[in-house]
Amino acid sequence: MTAGSRGDVAPFTGLGHGLALAGHEVTLVTHARFAPLAARAGLDFRPLPLDPRAVLASAKGQDLHRSGSGIGKMNRLFALVREQVGALADDLLAAAGHSDVLLLAPAIAPLGHAVADGLGLPAAELHLQPQSPTRVFAPPLLGARSFGPLGNRLGAHAVNAGLDRLFADSTRALRARLGAPPVGVHAARRARDRRLLPVHHGFSPLLVPRPRDWRPGLTVDGYWWSYDPPDAELPDEVAKFLDAGPPPVYVGLGSATAPDPERLSATIVGALRAAGLRGVIQRGWSGLAADGDDMLTVGELPHSVLFPRTAAVVHHAGAGTTAAALRAGVPSVPLPVQFDAAFWSARLRALGVAPDIVPLRTLTERPGSADRLTAALVRATAQDSTHRTRARALAARLAGEDGVLPVARTVERLAARR
Repeated sequence: MTAGSRGDVAPFTGLGHGLALAGHEVTLVTHARFAPLAARAGLDFRPLPLDPRAVLASAKGQDLHRSGSGIGKMNRLFALVREQVGALADDLLAAAGHSDVLLLAPAIAPLGHAVADGLGLPAAELHLQPQSPTRVFAPPLLGARSFGPLGNRLGAHAVNAGLDRLFADSTRALRARLGAPPVGVHAARRARDRRLLPVHHGFSPLLVPRPRDWRPGLTVDGYWWSYDPPDAELPDEVAKFLDAGPPPVYVGLGSATAPDPERLSATIVGALRAAGLRGVIQRGWSGLAADGDDMLTVGELPHSVLFPRTAAVVHHAGAGTTAAALRAGVPSVPLPVQFDAAFWSARLRALGVAPDIVPLRTLTERPGSADRLTAALVRATAQDSTHRTRARALAARLAGEDGVLPVARTVERLAARR
């Protein structure tokens, strides 16, 4: 069960496919627009209401761009989500009625746990970002800045408390409806921690080692790669473009939105041409576009097939696209937009697979930022690029990880308790 943008859904198609291969019947529960992702991975599907793309394109969704701080963006996001969460309860409950175990993403976890308690179902959580309090780093929703050991822990507690408050009314009503004990969302979270609820993290410990001050039951397991069929191919137009010249640079913002896509597109294309590079520009939810023989504008493509044929990947540093670039063994140039993007961008640079970080909002607002992007592209794609060497070496190590197996063991253990 998950909610949000494509990046909040796609990794679970790979995890779900892996669980299905292990013999489980898997249902993906999320927004209706993502039904094709479930079908492609061979998963059952149950829809949730709301269209996240429409929500982000609304006036309140665009308000997210008006805040320059992580805390400001988070507050605007919470205000946006608060208006939507109540609409999810009925469909989560209907989906759970056909299940033996619930696997919950943080975006719907408070409601999902209320459903699990009411129906007497075991549950575990699946996180794509580290969310539990630690002294090591601040919560990724607040960006990459550290507030010191104590501040980092307090910041994570504050983010989790804010998330819980979004669901307080909905979970209270749902628990009463199901005859579950009237436990508040904060008390319910503390109770889950005391009983060591399993929380699996779908990213590599090579990027984020498990903090030593995490409680037992919190594991960092390795990536859950978005599922692409083994026979996935690129459209003829894309294949011909790739064959017509040197490897291009991929540019995509995924599900992130931008307030002025035309100006942003022109800036990015200008930086690519100044660096002497061809580009594959994904429209995404921002509506990027480019013209010319050296540029190709595309829709959604299988990253596992496209990225290995690129010279570098310029992206918004969402968890899913970050993972895909690492898997392909190509350098990244992150253009962080908001929330956890700054966190992942900092990790990429620390690992030496990204030469620089160019925050997206600076590209069209600060003089010299386009030149900075050009310089990063030149460094990432140079013939003797150390970033490419490090990216390939890291990809080889990631290939040896199995993020599905620990989740499968948890599912089997929880199912055996019923």
